[in-house]
Amino acid sequence: MIPALQEPVFEHLARAAADTNTPAWLIGGFVRDLLLGKKCKDLDIVVLGDGPAFAEAVAEQLPGEKHKAIFKNYGTAQVKWQGYELEFVGARKESYQNHSRNPSVSPGSLLDDQQRRDFTINALSISLNSKDFGEMHDPFNGIQDLQDQLVRTPADPDKTFSDDPLRMLRAVRFATTLGFSIEEETYLGICRNAERISIVSRERISDELNKIMMAQKPSKGFNLLFKTGLLKQFFPEMVALYGVETIQGKSHKDNFYHTLQVLDNLCQWTDNLWLRWAAVLHDIAKPATKSFDPRDGWTFHGHEDKGARMVKGIFRNLRLPLDHKMKYVEKLVALHLRPIVLSKETVTDSAVRRLIVDAGEDILDLLLLSRADITSKNEEKVARYLKNLEIVSAKIEEVTEKDRLRNWQPPVTGTHIMEYFRIEDVKHIGNLKHEIREAILEGTVPNEFDAAYQFMIQRGLELGMKPNAHG
Repeated sequence: MIPALQEPVFEHLARAAADTNTPAWLIGGFVRDLLLGKKCKDLDIVVLGDGPAFAEAVAEQLPGEKHKAIFKNYGTAQVKWQGYELEFVGARKESYQNHSRNPSVSPGSLLDDQQRRDFTINALSISLNSKDFGEMHDPFNGIQDLQDQLVRTPADPDKTFSDDPLRMLRAVRFATTLGFSIEEETYLGICRNAERISIVSRERISDELNKIMMAQKPSKGFNLLFKTGLLKQFFPEMVALYGVETIQGKSHKDNFYHTLQVLDNLCQWTDNLWLRWAAVLHDIAKPATKSFDPRDGWTFHGHEDKGARMVKGIFRNLRLPLDHKMKYVEKLVALHLRPIVLSKETVTDSAVRRLIVDAGEDILDLLLLSRADITSKNEEKVARYLKNLEIVSAKIEEVTEKDRLRNWQPPVTGTHIMEYFRIEDVKHIGNLKHEIREAILEGTVPNEFDAAYQFMIQRGLELGMKPNAHG
């Protein structure tokens, strides 16, 4: 390990350990990533003794600018220096109460500290001490688990997951992001303890869920969450997508696995977390809108509108942001069928204009979602839809360029209407604004102020509206 520890930061850590006579080790994610050949500047340091006091000693060693934060209540400290983030803690033992994931903590040995870690691959440590600098400490065969690509708990999985149920989600996250498998007894431990996730805050759950979502292939994580029983504990709406129903020999597709395929498809082209959330939620209302017609088979009429209305409740339950990010997801869920529908029909300028106006600046993201949503096993059908979607995309570019429509608002406003006409009922303003908008989108009136203003006067008079004196 010594050749990998040539950076100055490790020299300063070792010198502080020697000067203060404090046994210290690198532990956790940095060591794991080092063995995986990944660069990492987040260093966790565990010491025998006072973690914050050692952090103070290290900070004194580090030249130049640094930022230090001491958290005395938790017995931890943080130092930031030259892009490194160093976290310090004293080696400890933990014990848990059944109702909480906050442990009682007492001082412990290095082995105690390694045993309290979530997984063997995160329990590896490297000495910073002069007598054995760079030596690896691997009491739970974490190196072998890295080679075997296994996520496994160092202690009994039932105790590990009952003590801190968030570790179950972390197991799924590491398996997903590293491309590992969960060791069999560890997996069964998750299945047995899935209900314990209820004591974990939704914020912590969503943080792990978002990390799973940002993996290269997040379907692996969602499939594990589903099969272990974790997903139904905090996201039952997604579990409801699972399954196929057959009536009179007609079946609908499994919308759970369809959703996972759409998500994986999308992840090839974007790392936008909220666009990925739109993929997860695009068909979320299909169970609620499902019906069977002997002639047409299975239908899910209005699932896009109902799905958009479900987004806020799901975001609130998962403690996801209820701001513009949620509005963005709502919009994409509501519109996700529109490009596909257009691709099946003759593409008219007016239909494209409406789509551009409704999607606004998110039109390209909507097209990505629609492309990802083409998942038929019929290759000819997929090829046809993709080709037609390309035609729709080209038409959108053409109409956008020609009509300057992206983020468009009609050139004539309610203020213009009120200035020209004597308004007795405010509903007339809304009705006339709607007619101006429709006329421009239909192409009967140019997207220009003068033409729209003349249309406003003409149509207002036809509707019986009376001009002001100056009008």
